[in-house]
Amino acid sequence: MTVAIGLGLMEFPFAGASDYWGWVDLCEAGGIDSLWQTDRLVSRQPILECMAVMAALAGRTRRLRFGMNVVSLALRDPVLLAKQCATIDVLSEGRLLPGFGIGSPLGPEWEALDIDTKTRGRRTDESLQIIARLWREDSVDFEGKHYKLRGASISPKPVQPDLPMWIGGSSEAAIRRTARYGTGWQSGAELPDVVGKVVAAIKKATAEAGRTIDEDHYGAAFPFYFGSPNDSVLSGAMAAYQKRTGRDPSGYFAIGDEKVIFDRVAEYVAVGVEKFILRPVGPDGDAIIAQTRKLIDKVLPQVEARWPKKAKAA
Repeated sequence: MTVAIGLGLMEFPFAGASDYWGWVDLCEAGGIDSLWQTDRLVSRQPILECMAVMAALAGRTRRLRFGMNVVSLALRDPVLLAKQCATIDVLSEGRLLPGFGIGSPLGPEWEALDIDTKTRGRRTDESLQIIARLWREDSVDFEGKHYKLRGASISPKPVQPDLPMWIGGSSEAAIRRTARYGTGWQSGAELPDVVGKVVAAIKKATAEAGRTIDEDHYGAAFPFYFGSPNDSVLSGAMAAYQKRTGRDPSGYFAIGDEKVIFDRVAEYVAVGVEKFILRPVGPDGDAIIAQTRKLIDKVLPQVEARWPKKAKAA
């Protein structure tokens, strides 16, 4: 097993850049595997743009990996995005973990930018083809419904010879997309029983497509909070989550002590997941840092003891 714990953020809860970098430094020194930034272009609350965050993390960190969770391809130009990923991978010496998806139909971007949500899937599939080819080929011609290229190329290529392409989503279309293009799969708000079914479906679909995805390239995500379910911060966080996703937050948030959070990780591991994006819940930067410290001090040692990283080398 190669279980790895990463942390993810959507909002920017910090008072300023220095507090954010203090959190990043804590994660790097504390053994967090990776950092992930949610993609959101239109918002009233402070949210950092994910590709800019990737570039900044490349310069600030030396060990941490980092990724977009997940970038909405239908909102981005695929050639520019392929170039951005390659550049960041070069400058970080191969630490980028690109994650791609179609984006939630409830997101504010579609109406604000006048983009038909019904085109998300087709745009995403075409973009995945373009990006993968630009990372490998010196000249790309492409004739699609939404994108057309003639002799397109980017240089330098990514440092990672097979730059990961993590795909998000649990629909049948997302499963087919992962089987066709992905090198990994990242769940959204699915609970362990659903994740297990999706992992099995992806493995079946990749086999039928004559491809494989590494066993340790299946991921899950959930919010965590050290504290009581009655704490006021949780009601606001859960209400915001339900409004943003249309999903019931009960049972999704891991709330309590280190045993509750570790046990939730173990539930996902039992259904085939080895990579995690955990989201600390807190009203401000100080709370996020405090929650992160507790995770590092109380949960990471249990993860290392249960699934030692040295087993991978062996």
